[in-house]
Amino acid sequence: MLMPVLAAVFILLLIINMPVCFVLLIISCIYVFVKNIPIVVLSHVLTTATDSFIITSVPLFILAANFMQRGGITEKILTFAKALVGHLTGGLAHVSIITSMVFAGMSGSALAEAGGLGLIEVEMMEKGGYDIEFSAAITAAASTIGPIIPPSIPLVLYGAIARESIGKLFLGGAVPGLLIGIILMIQSYFFCRKKKYPISIRVGFKEAFRAFIRVLPPLFTPIIILGGIMTGIFTPTEAAAIACLYAFILSKFVYKTMSWKNFYLALSDTVILSAVVLFIMAMAGLWSWMVTSEGIARGITDFLASSIENPLILLLILNILILFLGMLMEPLAIMMMLLPILLPLIKAYGISPIHYGVVMTMGLMIGLITPPFGECLFILSSITKLPVGRIAKSTFPYVLGLMVALFLVTYIPSLALWLPELLIK
Repeated sequence: MLMPVLAAVFILLLIINMPVCFVLLIISCIYVFVKNIPIVVLSHVLTTATDSFIITSVPLFILAANFMQRGGITEKILTFAKALVGHLTGGLAHVSIITSMVFAGMSGSALAEAGGLGLIEVEMMEKGGYDIEFSAAITAAASTIGPIIPPSIPLVLYGAIARESIGKLFLGGAVPGLLIGIILMIQSYFFCRKKKYPISIRVGFKEAFRAFIRVLPPLFTPIIILGGIMTGIFTPTEAAAIACLYAFILSKFVYKTMSWKNFYLALSDTVILSAVVLFIMAMAGLWSWMVTSEGIARGITDFLASSIENPLILLLILNILILFLGMLMEPLAIMMMLLPILLPLIKAYGISPIHYGVVMTMGLMIGLITPPFGECLFILSSITKLPVGRIAKSTFPYVLGLMVALFLVTYIPSLALWLPELLIK
């Protein structure tokens, strides 16, 4: 009788728009109180949920991205991308996509990309003759690449929960991230040709080469991270620390574009975002403990295993579930809430946890640009002063493109598994 009551309370709290992390905390506390479980168990679960060496990499990756952003490196990436593809049909849209792909190799966060690149990219496209709705839409869609191309904060958390190799998960996201970028660029080409947006003047080879040289040091960031992890020189957490140091040296001493004030702001932004992420993880740890204690995960696994025989059908159902929840909840909260239930299930069906980690992350990122919860839509709304509904309407065609990418990676596992199997034995 207790679990149906908790389920009803859970739904009620979500309906009144209470943050998911607090919903999980309240549900877990009710469970502990009714079951008369010692309060020390509650504190133990809360602390152990975030007591992991791997999770230490999360605030470090966030800090590295903030150093890059506060150090003005994003403008150099934009200049290089514009020199590369600005002269093509839909050139400035391609610039936005490529910039997001490059920045993804440093940030690992869609929100960091939407907030950090959004203002610069929208202003660039507006000055280039693109309408503001389209500019906001492509910026929002491109920001979803951030957590797919390594490094990726969601994949770090997935690996910590699933006890899977972070290096393999990072490599697993590389090809799908490139696939998303290509699909978005193809869509942008046809949209921009139809709307007859202006085309930028092609820059000379020397100017393009100079732009490449200026942006070359930041481009080494993902190479340092992945190379070190793959070769075993350092762990993902150590790689994140080295990325922080590298980003700080570039911004402060090589380019000399980050003041001590911006250094402080980067630290401040990191503390706030890290606290949010770790609080969600702690609350989700309580939920995971409760789900495991009540045997809910095993019950759902047994039910689905008895009713669904084909793993392809299971993946379709899980994708629909993720896409639906993504419209209503924060991605990391969904991951923390569902993984204790889904991991035994996907293993029972012989689905690779590495493959599913990439698929799940892609589905969660689509939720960031779908209303009513889409956080990237709200960020772009605050930047452009447009209503969220107008941005969501313009973004919808790109949502379909992202769903095509999700479908391809879901049913062609080699897109996610080829690089990990090739480079990590």
